[in-house]
Amino acid sequence: MTSRSRRPGTSQGRKPGVDRPAPAGRQKAVGFGFVVLLSFLAGMTDAIGFLRAGDFLSFMSGNTTRLAIAIGEGHGGDVARLAAILLVFVAGNATGVVLVRATGERQWPLLMAVTTVTSLVAGLAGAAPSPWSFLPLVFAMGMLNAAVDTVAGNPVGLTYVTGALSRFGKGLGRFLCGERRGGFLVQMLPWIGMLTGAVTGVFLLQAWQEAAIWAIGATALLLTLVSVLVPHGWMLPCFGLGRP
Repeated sequence: MTSRSRRPGTSQGRKPGVDRPAPAGRQKAVGFGFVVLLSFLAGMTDAIGFLRAGDFLSFMSGNTTRLAIAIGEGHGGDVARLAAILLVFVAGNATGVVLVRATGERQWPLLMAVTTVTSLVAGLAGAAPSPWSFLPLVFAMGMLNAAVDTVAGNPVGLTYVTGALSRFGKGLGRFLCGERRGGFLVQMLPWIGMLTGAVTGVFLLQAWQEAAIWAIGATALLLTLVSVLVPHGWMLPCFGLGRP
């Protein structure tokens, strides 16, 4: 019995319409670059929100410390607001995970939701917004964290800068002890993104005043378009979506 010949450029077992996976190197480059951009958005949002309303919108470690201080000093209004921020952020995380899984572990519907929420806040915010009016931005930043679980097998948190620096430091220590694995370098990506995004947010606020908040929605829209253009077959194995 002779085997049936195959045409060049085709492979057995691959269904029509399924995205061809990217080469490993290109896949990692896409993943690393996207993580920086997502963290850039979070950093820009945090800086603009803090300077305009006095609260962190994605830095929940800072808000937890501020909540503890408010409790200790007996400032009931601050306790209520900061507790609400923490709860809304967690709700955004949960909603983001549900949305990603409900849409076949795709990122663009999640990022489109982030774009919609941030644009609505920009349209409704006045010249002197109440800190409570920025709660939807906190929800959006919570959702944003569901866009990435891992990059090329390395755990990554978009706004968890303390954890990222800690993992980098421990990885550096292991490297100095002779473990020649460079995966810990990935942990600097969200820190770089957060830092550059926050600096950009400050510059935009100085240049555009209250109109700077529109840059958050515009950046989210740009990331949505990027996620649409990148084939799903490239994104899924790189970002590890849908894992516990």
